[in-house]
Amino acid sequence: MTEYPRLKYSMQAVRKAGDRLAKPMQFGQDTTAGQYVDTMRIFSIANSWRDSHFLPMRSVRFSVGHHMKALRLKGDMASRPKRLASICRKLRESTTNLDTMNDIGGCRAIMPDIKSVRLLLESMRDKFPHEIHCREFNYIDEPKPDGYRSHHIVLQYRPRAAETEAFEGRRIELQVRTTLQHSWATAVEAVGLFRRQDLKHGNGEQDWLRLFQLMSAEFAHVEQCPIHVGVPDHDDRVRELRDINRRLGATSILEDITNLTLHSENVEQSAGHFRHHLLEYSTDQSVTAQPFRTLMLGARKLEDIERKIALRGSDLTAVLVEVDNVEKLVKIYPNYFGNVSLFARSLKSICSGKAAVEYRVARTGW
Repeated sequence: MTEYPRLKYSMQAVRKAGDRLAKPMQFGQDTTAGQYVDTMRIFSIANSWRDSHFLPMRSVRFSVGHHMKALRLKGDMASRPKRLASICRKLRESTTNLDTMNDIGGCRAIMPDIKSVRLLLESMRDKFPHEIHCREFNYIDEPKPDGYRSHHIVLQYRPRAAETEAFEGRRIELQVRTTLQHSWATAVEAVGLFRRQDLKHGNGEQDWLRLFQLMSAEFAHVEQCPIHVGVPDHDDRVRELRDINRRLGATSILEDITNLTLHSENVEQSAGHFRHHLLEYSTDQSVTAQPFRTLMLGARKLEDIERKIALRGSDLTAVLVEVDNVEKLVKIYPNYFGNVSLFARSLKSICSGKAAVEYRVARTGW
């Protein structure tokens, strides 16, 4: 069996590290050597805790994949450890602790339609090797006010052999969503990255936030899913979307995101058959995808970059991902590559007055 990293510290040390990460870290010329060493230890503890989720994360991903194959459902799977910056944000903005955080390790299943989403979830509830922790978060039937839609399940890892007992109880968050829902979520992140606004967390231009809220309702209408209370009906939504699009020039900006995001066109050829990739997105809209033979090699590189980000205040965004093959990289993580084409086409179609069915996701290629 592949050797996966185990936690090198006590759970008490993990909790204390989380308490420290929940506070702002400032470094300057007056930082002492002792303060620096202490900070490096905090990073080491947090990274060891995150690394100990790698085996449970992969196990959950493979188990979901087996269900998809058994049901003959088409779709894409990916996984990623949570970025340190996101961990710190969550610790500072919520009451959760590092040792009880549900999404240190995350998996995502992107299904072609809402029927496939519901079939997969039903199958998992009937029989799954890992325990559903607490409750599910059904943001499809109960969408968030900002329009976010996806189904989240927090799973607790159950060991099948003595050598994996050290990982028992690790929590992995699984997100199951449709391609259309995924196009919305990744467009929010892509526009936020491009315009340097934290739209994902409700911070930024109100017109953009409103546009995404209304587009989510249109997508829910297409998929025959509930729409958040308070959102106007279809005709009023379309009129308002036209007005916002005109003010923002949204369709042009979405095209700019696609055209101006710089990334290697030969990434697929250079990456070979590697599953693990470190994506780095810079403020100049350039993105690099570095392949790694093993998850741990990528994790060490990620930790080095995250330390530099934390110490120097860099605006660089870095994330380590695992996909079945490199061809899926841009498809599953389009936000980093500026690929907002599906969302842009949908917005254009709605604003031109076409019927909702005309921007339903095409089934070809699945």
